[in-house]
Amino acid sequence: MSDTGVPARRSAVYLLDEILDEGRLMSELLGAGVLDKLPVEDRARAARLALDTLRGLERADRILQKHLKKYPPSTVRNALRVGTIELCQGAAAHGVVNAMVELVSRHNRYSHLKGLTNAVLRKVAADGPETWNTLRVPRLPKWLRVPLVQAWGPEAMAAMEAVHFAGAPLDLTAKADASAVAAATGGIVLPSGSVRIKEAGQVSTMPGFEAGDWWVQDAAAALPVQVLAPQPGEKILDLCAAPGGKTMQLAARGAHVTAVDDSAGRMARVKDNLTRTGLKAQLIVQDARVTAGEYDAILLDAPCSATGTIRRHPDLPHAKDGSEFSALIELQEQFIDHAWSLLKPGGRMVFCTCSLLPDEGEVQVDEALLRHSDMQVDKAALDVPGVDAAWRTVEGGLRLRPDYWSGLGGMDGFYIACLRKAPA
Repeated sequence: MSDTGVPARRSAVYLLDEILDEGRLMSELLGAGVLDKLPVEDRARAARLALDTLRGLERADRILQKHLKKYPPSTVRNALRVGTIELCQGAAAHGVVNAMVELVSRHNRYSHLKGLTNAVLRKVAADGPETWNTLRVPRLPKWLRVPLVQAWGPEAMAAMEAVHFAGAPLDLTAKADASAVAAATGGIVLPSGSVRIKEAGQVSTMPGFEAGDWWVQDAAAALPVQVLAPQPGEKILDLCAAPGGKTMQLAARGAHVTAVDDSAGRMARVKDNLTRTGLKAQLIVQDARVTAGEYDAILLDAPCSATGTIRRHPDLPHAKDGSEFSALIELQEQFIDHAWSLLKPGGRMVFCTCSLLPDEGEVQVDEALLRHSDMQVDKAALDVPGVDAAWRTVEGGLRLRPDYWSGLGGMDGFYIACLRKAPA
């Protein structure tokens, strides 16, 4: 890691430029290798600084507002935001200010603003940390906040935003013994059986990683497979399978898994994880809507807005604007109908999305039931460890929200329903 911290900070500012100005997602940027030239420690630091800044963006802007007559160009503004976040988190003022001044002074277009950078951040260092905790918890942008308040109410929205702001711990799914994984990694076993680690370091250096004893998977994302309840020897189709956590869960239960996803790059990660964990599945790269065959059970984790994952991906509400919602909802309907045609009579399908929008969950199931006379909701399938009765929905699904288990660090927002096909 560099002594000055300038390379990591410069990369964090670049990530913010791309996310806030160009609408690109962090996962897209990291997948494109924008941090690959940095040492491992600097890569982690750059990503953390960018994510922390996105989580605290509203507070950082309110603090900076007092010291700016007008906003500087976006890159300089993002440098000030990163500096403000660091200062308000308790970083040494001398190091932060000097690094940000150096960063701006090296910029081809904005080097003349190094004096502004120095003056503003010195003022922030003087009053920012004291002001920080007096400001409200940052809110989601209106394009997303408005429909979520309509769906869940202002109190629930405020609770979810508090969890978003706090960030997410690391959750692991054990291939076999969750208690052993928790003991080895210093985590705790959650009511649903996932292992949670509050302060994790480099994932690849953690005990059990190389041995394939576990994989990273949010506790909420691990529940759909538990609801599907795969049995040894069953022929199970995992649609939209990448990044593969559910594929590995299914394989670990002894099912014969066919995993389908249309992204070759993401499926390469699934292959790597299967190899590391010693698990097996047939991997097919194609559009799920052209998949053929007949299956005992199907897991459909449909493409969605991913609005349930903001505590882990705070870039999402800033990189998107909701314009894709209607297309996603139509796509989910197509996926449900095609997947249903592949299910054996008497079989079961779990439909799930990592969304907080009822149109991508509860409403989809209501409408699917109207389209398919041989479809019923299997409410009993939700009787799995860790599921609170209050999370059950009217039509028979499961609604998970980030503010559930808030004392433990929350969970991803998810919708899960088990659909049973009538016997022949």
